[in-house]
Amino acid sequence: MADKPAEGELFGIPYNFEKPSISNLLSSYWQPGEGMLVEKPFGIGYTLNLANWRSWVVLAVAAGLYWHQQQSGNEDFDEAAEEAVEVVVD
Repeated sequence: MADKPAEGELFGIPYNFEKPSISNLLSSYWQPGEGMLVEKPFGIGYTLNLANWRSWVVLAVAAGLYWHQQQSGNEDFDEAAEEAVEVVVD
């Protein structure tokens, strides 16, 4: 049985299943000369490059949306529990 490659590309999407080291992980997430997305140090696909300011904007927006969902989610649950719902099945 032939050995499968531990890293490469499949349909243009990078993959890497080599055992990651700490230095490899840190250098993968901080690449000042690259764009917003960089190849993941382990697994399939891309991840955010934390040396790019656009990545921090994406993280801030995601955190804001998550916070907003948590704040409004509790109120919606309380209102939904008080309202009766009628289901008609023919």
